[in-house]
Amino acid sequence: MAEADLIRIETRGEIAIVTLDRPAKLNALTPAMLDQLEAAADALEADSGLRAVVLTGAGERAFCVGADINEWAALAPLDMWRRWVARGHRVFDRWAGLRLPVVAAINGPAMGGGLELAAVADIRVADPGATFALPEASIATCPGWSGTQRLVSLIGPAHVKAMALTARRIDAQRALAIGLVDEIADAGQSLAAAIAVARQIATLAPVSVQLAKQLINAAAGHGAGATLEAMAGALSATTSDAQEGMASFRERRKAHYKGQ
Repeated sequence: MAEADLIRIETRGEIAIVTLDRPAKLNALTPAMLDQLEAAADALEADSGLRAVVLTGAGERAFCVGADINEWAALAPLDMWRRWVARGHRVFDRWAGLRLPVVAAINGPAMGGGLELAAVADIRVADPGATFALPEASIATCPGWSGTQRLVSLIGPAHVKAMALTARRIDAQRALAIGLVDEIADAGQSLAAAIAVARQIATLAPVSVQLAKQLINAAAGHGAGATLEAMAGALSATTSDAQEGMASFRERRKAHYKGQ
């Protein structure tokens, strides 16, 4: 498969569907896929016509089984840090911080890095046969793409420990019970159910939805400073004083502010 085909983006009106497209390898993530996920995030962010994004995996066998072991097993320690772990964090953080709401359609197993990728979504819809795990300790490594960070914020340390310290799989019902997923679809309908959620989001006021997402992320400790600065900048730009400030700059005169 050509590298250009590892991530597919399909637009349906105001909704974009992003698909991990490596089904023969259970959508295991490679460096090329990480690069394309980052490029996809940039493209989605720049599209003013979109209101929601659905993230899913190709095929019927898996959402994503995590990082492709063959890609990272031979890396030297410093390359593991620079080229793999750091890159994954950057890409996943980019997705978690998207302006647009993201709905994950978890159509099968979400393991390791695949579970960490699902965690960047705002809402997760699972197939009833989906399973979830942090199996890294079974191959003598650790969760590397925020499994011990973002997942803790999502479901709490006790549940993350129960998964990471045992490497056990949990099923969709258990995932729903602990808040790891928000909805279980009918069998084979996770994508359709996720699209329905995205369409509901798209009916609402987009700026309000996007601001609410940023505020909730800030409350959870993600990007609070940037959120405050962005909102303060936007609010101040709507004032009469802002217009006066720009006018005085252009006219090279002293500004007369009224606090309005």
